[in-house]
Amino acid sequence: MTEPPNAPAFAQGIQDRWRDTGFYRWWRLRVVSRVEHEAVVARVLGESGWSPRYAFMTMMSAGIAVLGLLLSSPAVVIGAMLISPLMNPILGLGFSLALFDFREMRRSVTALVVGAVVAVLFTALIVLVSPLRAPTAEILARTRPNLFDLVIALFASLAGSFAIIRGKGDTIVGVAIATALMPPLAVVGFGLATWNLPILGGALALFFTNLVTIALSATIMARYYGFGHRLSSQQSWTQTVLLLLVFVAMAIPLGISLSRIAREALTVNQVRSYLSETFGAQSRVTQLDVDFERDPIAVRSIVIAPRSRAVSGDTVKAGLIKALGRPLTLQIDEVLLDPHAGALDRQRAEVKAAEEAKDADAQGAEIARLVAIAAGVGPEAVTLDQGHQRATVTASVLPGATLATYRALEQRVQAVSSGWHIVLVPPFGDMPTIRFADGSDTLDQAGTEAVGLSAWAAQRWNIAALAVPGLPASPVDHPLLNARRAQAVATLLRERGIASVSAPAAGQSFRLAAAPDGGSGSP
Repeated sequence: MTEPPNAPAFAQGIQDRWRDTGFYRWWRLRVVSRVEHEAVVARVLGESGWSPRYAFMTMMSAGIAVLGLLLSSPAVVIGAMLISPLMNPILGLGFSLALFDFREMRRSVTALVVGAVVAVLFTALIVLVSPLRAPTAEILARTRPNLFDLVIALFASLAGSFAIIRGKGDTIVGVAIATALMPPLAVVGFGLATWNLPILGGALALFFTNLVTIALSATIMARYYGFGHRLSSQQSWTQTVLLLLVFVAMAIPLGISLSRIAREALTVNQVRSYLSETFGAQSRVTQLDVDFERDPIAVRSIVIAPRSRAVSGDTVKAGLIKALGRPLTLQIDEVLLDPHAGALDRQRAEVKAAEEAKDADAQGAEIARLVAIAAGVGPEAVTLDQGHQRATVTASVLPGATLATYRALEQRVQAVSSGWHIVLVPPFGDMPTIRFADGSDTLDQAGTEAVGLSAWAAQRWNIAALAVPGLPASPVDHPLLNARRAQAVATLLRERGIASVSAPAAGQSFRLAAAPDGGSGSP
């Protein structure tokens, strides 16, 4: 029986045969021998650790970056990269991996962690004191990492490593590396300050993707130029396998993300093409927004078209569903022009449509802000339906607040939200007590208010029926006082759209509760 080959000996044999090839001799002579390895290692590892200057420059770079993101200014964001010191520790990590130098690896990782924490906390502080807290296009662009981000980080790292090793242009490529790291860190700080978890999580994923890609790419470049050539064959094979596994593990989810982004872009193009074909060559799609986070997706568009090409919204929706092969909701505003209108009239119509869309967005943002204040939550927790002008939010627990308090808050926001329907869902709790005077089966003002408040709470909690103590099984006049009281309550509930089911009789005061499953609702 043949003995299995010894793995270290097998690897050593492969390495010996590799060293006998002409390519190996060319590589040693033309690539490795032209690099001053000791000087490069001393420079990289000497600048890869933490220092007060490093922390200060990281804070300044992060501060400039987050201000550029808040202002949606790419020029300011790029300017922040000129002073960022992040290239040194991350290249130090890459070279220490190539050299299997665990002491320097700890120094580099410590510097990276300190820099990341300092940058995130400093940017979060700036956002907290800034009046600008709305996510801009520059911020949102760094919350969905994909395969292209990995490739960008790979190219930046290869350029940075080459510049450091050959001593050419390292300042400029340092900017490229910082571009892949500092903006995502600033967005993490923004997400932390605004407690926007999707933005925080997306930016954090992008930062780690770039960090790992740059470090491992630096390791590859360092090994190519002969750093770590004294390592054993087993260590070299371990490096190779781990590098491949890490890149594959990152590439798969990032590739899926890129595929999703591509599908979304294709969907937007299909919607735009369909609208252009439907309304004719003389029409113009001036605004098109597709919300892929909703299920089904929500399409909103403004189309300027000749009056003769007017199409009903239902027809457009049916055609889009057929063209895309998926369900959707549609809000389309048609600006119809006389066919003989001149260019000036068309421009005025476009300006008017754009202003109306902008005003609608601004009004929606203001409604979200007011509703969020009333509910004790952030604006991102408010669900806006621009098409039906409806704002929905689940309120946080407010100390000492009752159901009446939450309804009053809803009514207060409703009073200043002209044209909008406000829905404030209170925290789940007991309904108010409904009281009857001794011997009376008539609800007074307080009792009527309690029934109305119970019906309001049931609607907000999506409860279709309430259990009414003492309600008879059939809705007929009943001589018992408890039954008459229950029927009076059931009548008020029915007027407010809430069904009633029977429950054990109570005295002159009781609370309503959600009907148990299988209850028989009164007509």
